[in-house]
Amino acid sequence: MKRTTTTRFDIAEHLRTPEEMAAYLEACLEEADGDAAFIAKALGDIARAKGMAQVARDAGLSRESLYKALSGDRSPSFDTILKVIGALGLKLKAKAPQRRVSRSSRRAAKQRAA
Repeated sequence: MKRTTTTRFDIAEHLRTPEEMAAYLEACLEEADGDAAFIAKALGDIARAKGMAQVARDAGLSRESLYKALSGDRSPSFDTILKVIGALGLKLKAKAPQRRVSRSSRRAAKQRAA
């Protein structure tokens, strides 16, 4: 029987464009469920894809402190998060959630329109 060899998957190898990086971060924000360390880890993945040394310079942090902050083992300060997002060339946006309209509200709106 032939042996199957596997390699460790590293998302950083697949984040090549700013659009891919932004989409990855957006997906992680949706999945994080309030876990700041999870977001820090996602930012670390993006920083590794872009080059940790360059991101550290652009954020005004040492490379070692950036690795620690974005390891996912701790929740970095919001100030650090903002510096890293800026250094990555990304923007943080807020969006209101879509409101769900109940069936009774839709019926009432149709009746008023008629």
